[in-house]
Amino acid sequence: MTQPQPLTPAQVAAFADLSAKLAETISTVVLGKPEVVRLALVALFAQGHVLLEDVPGVGKTTLARAIAGSVQGQWRRVQFTPDLLPSDVTGVTIFNQASRGFEFHPGPIFANIVIADEINRASPKTQSALLEVMEERTVTVDGVRHAVPRPFIVVATQNPVEMDGTYRLPEAQLDRFLMKLSIGYPEESVEIEVLRGASLRSPEALDPVCNTETIAEAVRLAQRAHIADPLYTYAVRIATATREHKHVRVGVSPRGVIALTKAACAYALTVGRGYVLPEDFKALFVPVFAHRILLSPDAQLRGVTAEEVLADAIAAVPVPLPGQA
Repeated sequence: MTQPQPLTPAQVAAFADLSAKLAETISTVVLGKPEVVRLALVALFAQGHVLLEDVPGVGKTTLARAIAGSVQGQWRRVQFTPDLLPSDVTGVTIFNQASRGFEFHPGPIFANIVIADEINRASPKTQSALLEVMEERTVTVDGVRHAVPRPFIVVATQNPVEMDGTYRLPEAQLDRFLMKLSIGYPEESVEIEVLRGASLRSPEALDPVCNTETIAEAVRLAQRAHIADPLYTYAVRIATATREHKHVRVGVSPRGVIALTKAACAYALTVGRGYVLPEDFKALFVPVFAHRILLSPDAQLRGVTAEEVLADAIAAVPVPLPGQA
């Protein structure tokens, strides 16, 4: 297997500069949440999908729209509702009488950034229309596969509080999201700024920082960041610890470990490093792993959380020594 060429200092600096510019632009709309913005950008650079789960009114959709507005490319927003059909998302084949043949009319999923607003309000049948495209970047309609544009990322939102008329996302779909993020309430000073009108700027009014070609190049650079072998072992052992935990029915999948390593590479580059440290993993364990853990019924009754399980797993696995990593 051919090893990728090491990143040059200039490439690492260019990546960090791009990340900083995107974060600065998005933060003019999403106030007071620099770490959430940074993690969302890490997902973008790692070509992973993001699930934003939080109470109404804290800026989930605004963050999704700001990410789309900061990149010059195709983006579409789909408002998920109970009557939405799979073909409304993926597209449909229609017979053209003029050409006497069938033509494929692509749906809104054919974009670089797709905002799936309130994804848990759609029926399971419609939710399942995203399973293939989120994993394989292709859509199969009437037996024909169609590739979506690259880069491609789904930014979905859902409300965990109001459950009437919603359908819980199955584990198979949750596992396809690289990260699950919560924005949270703003601090007092930030909320006062909002009241004063500091965030009246619309995400659609943002000036794009870069185009999709630049993002695609950043994705390729992120794949070349260095991870030492002991860190691969560290990630696998953390995942294994979740699978063997007494309160867990389903632990972190191999896809989850792959997602962690991809995210760690992008995370390291955002701070100007071409190599991954254990601290990068620690910053990503909760957003990347927590939503992939399925607790046992007894643990749920006891009020155990996935974050507590992760804390136990991290405490049980020794961190690689600097000389090893």
